[in-house]
Amino acid sequence: METFFFIGSVAVLHFLALVSPGPDFFMAVNNSLRYSRKTGIFTAIGFGLGIAVHIFYCIAGLALIISKSILIFNIIKFLGAGYLIYIGYKSFMANFEEIHFSKQKRKNDISSLKAVKIGFLTNILNPKATLFFLSLFTFVVTPETSKPVIFVISLIMVASTIMWFSLVAIFFTHEKIYNLYGKFQNAINKLFGGILIAIGLRIALSER
Repeated sequence: METFFFIGSVAVLHFLALVSPGPDFFMAVNNSLRYSRKTGIFTAIGFGLGIAVHIFYCIAGLALIISKSILIFNIIKFLGAGYLIYIGYKSFMANFEEIHFSKQKRKNDISSLKAVKIGFLTNILNPKATLFFLSLFTFVVTPETSKPVIFVISLIMVASTIMWFSLVAIFFTHEKIYNLYGKFQNAINKLFGGILIAIGLRIALSER
């Protein structure tokens, strides 16, 4: 019973961090609206792969090295900030003709692999995610935690990440929302582009 409570507690902590609006959320919405539901779902898979990498280096003890090295942390921070600003700029400058969900399929969609890559890079280069997993694997999941429990926790966190952001993609590509986006897509692209740029600048200017 204690083990189930522990696993449930970690899952809840991760889910609360997951649903908090951040780079992953805005990237998922941006890719789903700008491209397609499929692209949004594959972006979610990229987030899940990023989570798996965070978990791996925490288990390997590399998270402690990253947190103690100002140079390494700043490299991750500025790479992440630069990537978000770049994607935000592309979204901000994009212009499309009006599209209706039921009548026309998007011709500017990207490949599934590129969507996964965008999701992966957005997640793995987010320094806030690094700090979250460092805290989780320092104060909650300790070296004394059994390997089977860590394995189950890891699966839950990766799966919940993919499922949550897939639901986000499905919701924002619902026919009514999608058609509404078709009418105001230039303004919405600029809005989400501006948000991604703002998040990137905030990350770049933050100390930790």
